[in-house]
Amino acid sequence: MVPVRLVIAGPFGVGKTTFVRAVSEFEPLRTEEYLTAAGEGIDHLRGPEPKTTTTVVMDFGRITLADQGLILLLYGTPGQERFRFVWDDLAKGALGAVVLIDTRDLAASFDAVAFFEERRLPFVVAVNEFQDADRYTPGEIHHALQLATDVPVLLCDARHRTSAHQVLLTLVRHTLARARAL
Repeated sequence: MVPVRLVIAGPFGVGKTTFVRAVSEFEPLRTEEYLTAAGEGIDHLRGPEPKTTTTVVMDFGRITLADQGLILLLYGTPGQERFRFVWDDLAKGALGAVVLIDTRDLAASFDAVAFFEERRLPFVVAVNEFQDADRYTPGEIHHALQLATDVPVLLCDARHRTSAHQVLLTLVRHTLARARAL
């Protein structure tokens, strides 16, 4: 079995912790803290439910793909700009990344996409389809984010293991295809 580091990234409140929790084969390590008045005006609160906690370092989970001979080590990033320095450490040595996005605030996703493009780290975009979000096709998202032609865009529900698992399999396949092309 080969251990492989993958990063789950995206803006604040998009569902990264939920994604890692849904797919991990054990209860993930989470570094969540309660939101306080100190974050008012800094942290944009949005989502289907009021958000009371935030990741301040990372989430960590694991999934074993025995048939692929891989152990996927999942590192979920904090979403706020003030914790962006953590992203560099989590991306070091990573095979690829999932950029989780929310169509209710698509503009917030540009920084995450740019982060991985600048580092030339393979990534996929996963649209977390919140219940009250507008629906777009993967092609429309691809165009709106001005992604390179080879970047996969998937629709997902970060709460469901099967959906998150499919996103990770797509990332592994995409990363292997890019490696073969080089």
